[in-house]
Amino acid sequence: MRRHLAMAATALAVTMTTLSAPALADSVSGLPTTKFPLGVPGVPTSAAKSIAPGVTYSVLRHGASEDGYTVSVVVKGKDFMSEATAQAQAEAIQAAGLEPLMVKFTRPAVADLPAADYWMVRVGSWPLDKKSEAAKIVKQLKEAGISAKVDWQGDDGFATTGPWSVRVITVDPRKFRGSFQSSLGRSTAKREKVTEMAASAKAIAAVNGGFFDIHTLPAFRGDPTGISVVGGELLSEAVTGRVGLVLQGRTARVTELSSTVVARPSGGTAVQVTGVNRVPKPDELVMYTEELGRATPKNDGAEAVLDASGQVVQVRSAGGKVAPGTRVLHGVGAAADWLWENATEGSTIKVTTTITDLRTRKTIPLTPRTNIIGGAIGLVRGGRISITASRDGMANVNMIVRRHPRTLAGVTRNGKLIIAVVDGRAPGKTVGASFFEAAAIMKWLGARDAINLDGGGSTAMVIGKKVVNHPSDGAERAVGDALLILGPDTTR
Repeated sequence: MRRHLAMAATALAVTMTTLSAPALADSVSGLPTTKFPLGVPGVPTSAAKSIAPGVTYSVLRHGASEDGYTVSVVVKGKDFMSEATAQAQAEAIQAAGLEPLMVKFTRPAVADLPAADYWMVRVGSWPLDKKSEAAKIVKQLKEAGISAKVDWQGDDGFATTGPWSVRVITVDPRKFRGSFQSSLGRSTAKREKVTEMAASAKAIAAVNGGFFDIHTLPAFRGDPTGISVVGGELLSEAVTGRVGLVLQGRTARVTELSSTVVARPSGGTAVQVTGVNRVPKPDELVMYTEELGRATPKNDGAEAVLDASGQVVQVRSAGGKVAPGTRVLHGVGAAADWLWENATEGSTIKVTTTITDLRTRKTIPLTPRTNIIGGAIGLVRGGRISITASRDGMANVNMIVRRHPRTLAGVTRNGKLIIAVVDGRAPGKTVGASFFEAAAIMKWLGARDAINLDGGGSTAMVIGKKVVNHPSDGAERAVGDALLILGPDTTR
């Protein structure tokens, strides 16, 4: 929805908009020829090619740019606020000699979060070639003590004509003879580019995986924020109930997951290992694998180094290497006390790992063909929109309403894997997608179940050795993990 300033200096103009899920096309097999579910009705322009038997790469484009720039007030780092706060900000803007516009919008309900009303305060409207004029207003507001930003209206999640730029990889397991694999690169602790992970595995194609922890210690910021399994090894624990993409050979499915890791000393009391390859919280017992790729955290805790059979080969203070063929149990606080009491050199601590598919209530076998990517948000379940933003840790206006670049993955009723990237944050070129728009795109592409992986500057699709989309940072970003499509010659 385009908004224009229309008010007198002595009154506050208010515009209202309600956000809702867009109309959805019926599920279709293959690349749709039906109308695109977003923007002005019409079939998108597209081009497609085969990049391997059973693997198709398509580029879709739809819509035209009509969005320009505005100036949005920011309070405590957010551009949305309560009505009372918006009223106060608007009055301050009037006092500074400018004309504010109060915008009321409704964040629509998702599957696990009710709808809520918010307000924005904006000043002015300019076409794309007049961004500098908006910047002058931001400077003027700053001088008046009001925090604001230049805001491209294509980002805000309100009605738009686009354009959208979408790249899609479709894998038909009936024709594909390779396999799917997840990768955390050379180290779970460090981030790595998708091109690097793809090159290392000689992948046909790849996309970035789930979200990673940017709030932990800098040396551990490659850690996925949910479950990660690579080649049957649990390298990051699940957040119970969150959705993930389970890859087994050339099959894929979306489901909710849990993981349990238990340490049982011979002759002692078993305890739960609550973390894998991440920084421990107070009184936690975590496990580090050789894939950590660096020394364990140095703190006041204790560590037991286990060989492949579970025998304790060393008990030490925290902060040491994880040698090939070993695992390290690392405890702080009460967990450190447990280690000092139960881990002695030559004794055995049996570590048991169980991953459960919470939809079927069945244990997922951890074989070399088992790979799982987590750190995701549910979008479509059983062919219906089901956005689980609260359960999956993204219950906020920025993620639900505003448009961002997106990396999406889904599975059709007949088992095809669909991977899509939607470029965004490119004024005049592509607007990205909100959660609702991302769900609509995946349902239109035929997904029965679909998830939102990490997005924003992390969104990257690689074909061969080349990034084929346009990352919003201007260059490819290092990320926590990646989804790889391997040919038959590189399949394990």
